[in-house]
Amino acid sequence: MKIPTIKFTERFNEYITHNNLTIRQVEQQTEIPNQTLSAWLSGKRIPNAYSLYVLADYMGCSVDYLLGRVDDEFR
Repeated sequence: MKIPTIKFTERFNEYITHNNLTIRQVEQQTEIPNQTLSAWLSGKRIPNAYSLYVLADYMGCSVDYLLGRVDDEFR
């Protein structure tokens, strides 16, 4: 089963835009390197399991929501 890169990229981009964040701000708050965040936002890479956990916690949603498996952020 292929991980839905497009849905992850879409949801991560939505979060950044909706909250008027910069990549630098996300980097500072999550300690995830700028290059990694940029690769995720462009759809070139997807996060590993630990990074998904960190990002979901930071965004206040579930990992399943980030991956597009559910549409309810808190499920």
